[in-house]
Amino acid sequence: MTTVAQRHLLLNMTANGSLGPKGEDLLVVRRGEGPYVDDAEGRRYIDGLSGLYCCQLGYSYGPEFAEAAEKQLRELCYSPLWTGSAHPTAIELAERLSRIAPVDIEHTFFSSGGAEAVETAWKIARRYHALRGEPGRTKAISRRGAYHGLTIGTLSLTDDPGLTEPYGPPAIDTRFVSNTNRFGLAPEYADDGLYTARLLAELEDTILAEGPETVAMLIAEPVQNRGGCITPPKGYWQGLRALADRYGFLLVADEVITAFGRVGEWFGGDRYGARPDIVTVAKGITAGYAPMGATLVGTKVTEVINRPGAVLNHGYTFAGHPLSAAIALRNLEIMERDRILDNVRGLEDHLAKRMASLTDLPIVGDVRGTGFFYSCELAGDLDDGGFSDLARAGLIVDLIPRRMREAGLLARVYNRSAPLVQIAPPLISDRFLLDRIADILADILAEASARI
Repeated sequence: MTTVAQRHLLLNMTANGSLGPKGEDLLVVRRGEGPYVDDAEGRRYIDGLSGLYCCQLGYSYGPEFAEAAEKQLRELCYSPLWTGSAHPTAIELAERLSRIAPVDIEHTFFSSGGAEAVETAWKIARRYHALRGEPGRTKAISRRGAYHGLTIGTLSLTDDPGLTEPYGPPAIDTRFVSNTNRFGLAPEYADDGLYTARLLAELEDTILAEGPETVAMLIAEPVQNRGGCITPPKGYWQGLRALADRYGFLLVADEVITAFGRVGEWFGGDRYGARPDIVTVAKGITAGYAPMGATLVGTKVTEVINRPGAVLNHGYTFAGHPLSAAIALRNLEIMERDRILDNVRGLEDHLAKRMASLTDLPIVGDVRGTGFFYSCELAGDLDDGGFSDLARAGLIVDLIPRRMREAGLLARVYNRSAPLVQIAPPLISDRFLLDRIADILADILAEASARI
């Protein structure tokens, strides 16, 4: 199977020609059960990343989702949300989302995934400003180190030269400001008030330098994934709201990863008092059982773009697909019935303590995160905490990911300027499983520490 994959399958975000002549470096996942997955050779792993932040419920709810899918397919396999046409399942899901969404978010535009949801947010923002007589608002503001997708549009909002430079100039004129990672900053920035003031002052200076009348939107994740589960200081999201109101741009919360329980809330921004105009979601909306994305839009925006005669010239063939919508509805039903959010809230303090204890290891420079979403930023052998080429190759590229695979844990190891180990376990995880993940990380990072 691995040889066939090597010959015919192009993987995402992969040096496909470097997997070995027979694909021996390829992990082929064959089945899942609970929070575990098995590979093609029958080896079992803890899925410490929930697939790719998707499988909030793990892998044991298949029969319930199959039932929902069969019922939907017997009634209607497909109908587009296009030129005055809709279907009941998408309508029901849109209404259901409005009941759990942040305040004043009432409408949903469906798509097939997270990048499409973010691209939709940008186009809706542009349309909103044009209809209000401000077509000059053509710039976006994002945060350094951010990742918001890989389409040509969303790449513009993604601050990673390794991803953006191969494809030429950005499609969207974007300015980048600091994210909320205070690791390595002066000690006084441990004070939330001081740090928030610094971040908001930088943002306001950027807005004024560009010209407020040119800025269409600011996009930010409640907890920034890239760079390692970066949480915001108190008052930060309230400050973003105040600046958006003062200067007239839209505030977009990218919740593709943080929504649907990842941090113990339906929407991660709820934990931080966020009041966005637009919210983008995907991944956990169907718990990984089907592809779906969505852009949730506030009434301030829809009152403009829904004016009589105004056309939203945007859409996707499979937006709100009946099968995906049925699965999303069943996912929300299961999450409520089985009190999935309560499970995260009840265990997050325990996981926080277990992860914080890893800072005792020399290789762990910082631990950050919330809910079931954590990362360790690693410190290397150089005086500034960085890694020499030798240490990076030996530890980040080889030892840590290899030992995790051998120990039966799938997690994420970033090999970037600030190497990270990240976990995002299924939201059904119990205390035993969280302890097992923490124990594996502790053993492997202790071995890596000894080799620095």
